[in-house]
Order: sequence, then structure tokens, then C-alpha cells
Amino acid sequence: MATKPAPRKPSNMASRPAPRTPANSISSKPMTPAAKNIDLSALFGSVAKTMAQNQSQLNTADTYNHDHGDNMVQIFEVITQAMKEKQNATPADQLAYASQLLRAKSQSGSAQLYAEGLSDAANQFQGAKSINTNTVMTLIQTLLGAQGSVPTSGGGSGDLLGSLLGGLAGAQQPSAQAQGGGNGDLLGGLLGGLMGGEQAAAPQAQAGDGKIDIGDLLNAGMAFAQAKQSGGSNLDAILNAVVYSSKMADSEHRSQSGALVANTLMQVVSQMAKAK
Repeated sequence: MATKPAPRKPSNMASRPAPRTPANSISSKPMTPAAKNIDLSALFGSVAKTMAQNQSQLNTADTYNHDHGDNMVQIFEVITQAMKEKQNATPADQLAYASQLLRAKSQSGSAQLYAEGLSDAANQFQGAKSINTNTVMTLIQTLLGAQGSVPTSGGGSGDLLGSLLGGLAGAQQPSAQAQGGGNGDLLGGLLGGLMGGEQAAAPQAQAGDGKIDIGDLLNAGMAFAQAKQSGGSNLDAILNAVVYSSKMADSEHRSQSGALVANTLMQVVSQMAKAK
């Protein structure tokens, strides 16, 4: 009588992980950069330095009191001081304290506008544990009092956008309205141009209403600041369009300083986002 073969022991090869090789050692999921927390004292300290560097120029631009540069230096030195004093507090508390301290230490009209912006930003960040590179655009927008939308045709900021889009297309300052499609197409073409022709997803915008949302425009500006091929004039055009639709647009010298503030904030945030 033939004997039955002894049962084979179950192999455990299936349970062993495959050896690591160059082909499987990289995750199949795309790596996305993590949002980085923003040091508000460093952020506003950089703006204070920019204001000091442009103090004389801003004083000259103020044809009424000739002290706008002095006021802007004081404003951002006070804000920086407040952020340092409350460095362990929540962003909302830091911003609210900066607003209160600025109202107490400076009576200039510009100081009151920025104090109001800080107060509004404190409300925006209620409950947030930090401000990071994904949420800082809200801070910039609120600080400047830039709400609503920017027209894509007509005078003022529309001309800035038209010049910007025309420059990317290699044309001679066409009107923004002449660029085909809706607002999403405008921003999509803008972002594609700054990335050197690479396909870029357009920020969400209400097509056909003749306007581009301020938040979308700031995000486009952030992309400009981070793009290798971006030119300073392109970013300036975006930020000027934002400032001219903000509370800082009531006078030429405030528009000038507001553009400097926005540019500095954007550049510093861009550097923070790139830092390892």
C-alpha cells in the first residue's frame, strides 16, 4: 500500500515584504509640500524693514503731511512688537492685541486702517491654532481691506490686468476683456504664462461676471512669487490691482505703501514656503 506524502509546511513567502528596490522604494502617492506655519513677528518685521528702506520716498509721496513714511515705519514696528509680546498666543489673540496696541500708539489715518484690518483678521482666524502658508493669503487680503472682486475690463485695475495678460501673451496691452473665455480662462492663461507654458489649473471664479475674485488674484500673485520665471513687473501688476481695490486706494501715497506691504508679505511667505 503506497504511503501518502507528508504534508508540506505552508510557505510564508507571501507574508514577507518584497525586497526594496529603486522601483518600489518610492511611494506611488504624489508628495505634496506640507503647509508651513508662519512666524508673524518675522513676517511683519520684514515689512517694517521695507518701510524703513522706503521711508523718505513715502514721505515725499505724501504731498499733504509729508510724514506717511514715518507713519508706516511706526505702524509695522508696533505690529512687530505686539507679535513678539504675544508670540505664544493664538493668531487671533496676536492680531487682536496688535490692533489694540496700534490704536493706542498711533493716531494717523493709516494706522487706524491697519488697526481695522488687524481686527478683521483676528475675527477671520478665531479658533485657528496657527497661520500657515495655505491660509496666509486670507491674512494679507484682510489686512489690506481688499474684499470683493477686481474688474477685468474698463479703467483702473482692469488696465493693469490687461497689460499683465498681454505681456504674458507677447501682445501690446490688449484689454483683459478681449482674452477669450470667462474669468477662469483669464487666470488659467495668466498662471500658464507665468509657469512658462505649463498647464495650470485656474482658481475658481464666477465666469462671465466681468470680475476676478481678490482671493483668486492673490493666489495667482503667490504663484508668481514662487515661479522661477516670474518677473517683478508681473507680480507688481497683480498686487497693484489688489491694492487699488482695497481700503488703501483712497490716496496715492497709501496705494504706494500698500503695494510695498503686499509685495513684501508675498515675497517673505514665498521664501518661507520654499524653506526646508
